Amino acid sequence: MATPARPKLAVWKFASCDGCQLSLLDVEADLLALADRVEIAHFAEATARDGPGPYDLSLVEGSVATARDAARILEVRARSKRLVTIGACATAGGIQALRNFANAAEFVAAVYPEPRTLDVLAEVTPIRDHVPVDFELPGCPVDRGQLLEVIAAMLAGRPPAIASHSVCVDCKLRGNTCVLVARGAPCLGPVTHAGCGAICPAYDRGCYGCFGPMETADPAALAKAWRRQGLADRDLRRALHAYCAAVEPFRSAGGDRDA
Repeated sequence: MATPARPKLAVWKFASCDGCQLSLLDVEADLLALADRVEIAHFAEATARDGPGPYDLSLVEGSVATARDAARILEVRARSKRLVTIGACATAGGIQALRNFANAAEFVAAVYPEPRTLDVLAEVTPIRDHVPVDFELPGCPVDRGQLLEVIAAMLAGRPPAIASHSVCVDCKLRGNTCVLVARGAPCLGPVTHAGCGAICPAYDRGCYGCFGPMETADPAALAKAWRRQGLADRDLRRALHAYCAAVEPFRSAGGDRDA
């Protein structure tokens, strides 16, 4: 009897730092077990092999920042049965989306001696603005445990068991003192998707919002809480735009400019 073909997994990089791909490599023993169950057909960070599609599951890291990115993501989607975006860049634009609130051409001219060779788009956008996405896993970088859960769920044909509550819930579970209420520290925990385990508040720092907005995020309500602590609206705009500037409601709540 012929051995059944293993599902094909592909991992793709767009405009990003590669941190989310490294999160997958960091699972070590679990990755070896995964490699026995799937065929890693494309993963430039880990292997030079470039197997042909179609792929049963594609993981996409990074945002769309160039015309080439915009064309390539269409190709990836066409070759993928399921497509999951991983990390803040792919799901919400990432740090590079900060340039959406300024003149990208001016940045390019200031940095590159031959800017005419670049095909930079006017705005950086998340993957879902270009193709249908089956699931989005936020984070900068993504949580390794959540990443493995998403891969296992997608290959098994079931919904991933990923919590949708805010970082504040994780703070309560860890017994953290609320840094916003107790000492007026700027914190995005009330509007940020859980997944990091409330790492920053556990070390007496406010949440930076790197996991993007939770499902029912209310930045307007958070703004009132910041004001009660004497924090400026300008600082809230900058905080909301730091990691996830290209996704609502962070984009609108942050306004058009951070100045």
